[in-house]
Amino acid sequence: MRPLTDWMPITMSELKKRGLDSVDVILISGDAYVDHPAFGTAVIGRIIEDEGFSVAIIPQPNWKDDLRDFKKFGRPKYFFGVTAGCMDSMVNHYTANKRLRSTDAYTPGGASGFRPDYATTVYSKILKEIYPDVPVLIGGIEASLRRVTHYDYWSDKLMPSILVDSKADLLVYGMGDQPLREIMQLLKKGVPFSNLKTLKQVAFLHPTTEELPKNKNWSTTELSSHELCLSDKLKYAANFKTVEVESNKWAADRIIQHVGDTTLVINPPYKTMEPKEIDESFDLPYTRLPHPKYKKRGTIPAYEMIKFSINLHRGCFGGCSFCTISAHQGKFIASRSEKSIMKELDEVVELPDFKGYLSDIGGPSANMYGMKGKDEAICARCSSPSCIHPVICSNLDTSHSSMTKLYRKIDEHDKVKKAFVGSGIRYDLLVDDFNKNNADGNHDEYIEQLITRHVSGRLKVAPEHTSDATLRVMRKPSFKYFHKFKEKYDRISEKHGINQQLIPYFISSHPGCEDQDMANLALETKDMGFKLEQVQDFTPTPMTVATVIYYSGVHPYTLKPYKTVKDKEDKLNQRRFFFWYKRENHGHIRSSLKRVNREDLADQLIGSVRKSDRKQPKWLEERRKKDQSHRK
Repeated sequence: MRPLTDWMPITMSELKKRGLDSVDVILISGDAYVDHPAFGTAVIGRIIEDEGFSVAIIPQPNWKDDLRDFKKFGRPKYFFGVTAGCMDSMVNHYTANKRLRSTDAYTPGGASGFRPDYATTVYSKILKEIYPDVPVLIGGIEASLRRVTHYDYWSDKLMPSILVDSKADLLVYGMGDQPLREIMQLLKKGVPFSNLKTLKQVAFLHPTTEELPKNKNWSTTELSSHELCLSDKLKYAANFKTVEVESNKWAADRIIQHVGDTTLVINPPYKTMEPKEIDESFDLPYTRLPHPKYKKRGTIPAYEMIKFSINLHRGCFGGCSFCTISAHQGKFIASRSEKSIMKELDEVVELPDFKGYLSDIGGPSANMYGMKGKDEAICARCSSPSCIHPVICSNLDTSHSSMTKLYRKIDEHDKVKKAFVGSGIRYDLLVDDFNKNNADGNHDEYIEQLITRHVSGRLKVAPEHTSDATLRVMRKPSFKYFHKFKEKYDRISEKHGINQQLIPYFISSHPGCEDQDMANLALETKDMGFKLEQVQDFTPTPMTVATVIYYSGVHPYTLKPYKTVKDKEDKLNQRRFFFWYKRENHGHIRSSLKRVNREDLADQLIGSVRKSDRKQPKWLEERRKKDQSHRK
């Protein structure tokens, strides 16, 4: 049984057990406190401790009562740190159709209602009312992706930087390890919090009448003002291109945007972490367990999913139009060292209920571990949002050899029976026709290792669509490469006598997708023998290309117009194509395709209308019923 002091304190009595009456930094989170490297609040808290400061956590405070939760530790010496949690609170709360979810995976028992909508803003404003002179630092995915003028799907309007409404003093965007360490080191030296405005990877509001903080190493790029974006959607779209490009550069510009009588300042990001740096975050003394106070309230679903998993890397170079991973974690891959991974494995196998099975050894895209540019000088000049779209960059080393060796080393551990890859893989990296960099056959070696040793009955991949036009908007490769991958997958499976499902993920209602595209998707996957399960309706989330198209009607890079399905019933109709095999969807599918004069697609998908199925005129139906009544 671990002592309670192994966790960071979440009550005053726990703080006193550490011999403390006050604390240097107080963290407030929309998630329950799980002391694990997959949970941002734990990582941030452990980094602060590692820099020599005391820290306390207020997880899921009650924002509806007398606000006693926000006051229980009193005033921190340095600042409050605020995050909505591991998810944007609005994505956490609502479905793509804006229906309120009944569960919350980051709360004990999966219970909903333990965090507010727009949690970062709500928490920060409360703190500013109670302690107006104590600095508030916001971070996490909600703050990160709302750092500039953004479209908010749930209120259906453009909103300014989250700094405006939250009244926070400073925002850390992206993964906060590097800026946070520098912040803590400067505070330790006596630098006032108000003087942290020349650090990388932070954003803040600055009076327009005052000169900007000076940094001779940075150039400054100005966006169209928030007010101009409100009146001109094209200006908003063009802004996004600048933000995305600068967010993914190693030598980026500082970005400014006028918002009312203030100037939003977004400093350039840090260069991607080296293995030694990312190891420092993963090697901190986590208990890897939820706080003991939650024991009687039930398990935390998000924790149960990952408690026997190991994250190998951060970042994703896919740059998919609908995805926020690269916007938050970065385009370049930050890979851990083998030593750090094996050290964590030794900790996982000692957990009391570990039975020998690792649920996942992966990352945002499981098979990107260790991948980077062959010549990093080229990467340093790169401004492309994706390394693999429209083609794979010739400078990208896509060798899977180090991953294959690592998988085998994990397999050899005497307490591991099976180590599964539960994360989705980028199948296109394993298709020779798309990825030519396979002279030594390392891709084939990897996929054979994967299929024979690391698939738990089903392998997840994400072609997302079958229409090449839609896929181009998504920044995904042609569906023909999925066919090629499936051929290879089936061939290797047959060779080893293995029968494991290949599970493709698809999205409906994405910008550029029309009903006939969905019909073709249904037809093609039907011909391949799939009855789709893993599907979703496109949800516009801040800081993605697809969301910009959804709101503005144009692609931010070309300003070319694209159609997007927005009406609730039209979105539902697109979703119904996934489930063409359900009879209740046949009428909707047929009427959707009739509107675009493609009844031929309906006939191919669900068959031509039988006489018995044709709708009878109302007078004829009434006569039929009357005749039946007489016969009785």
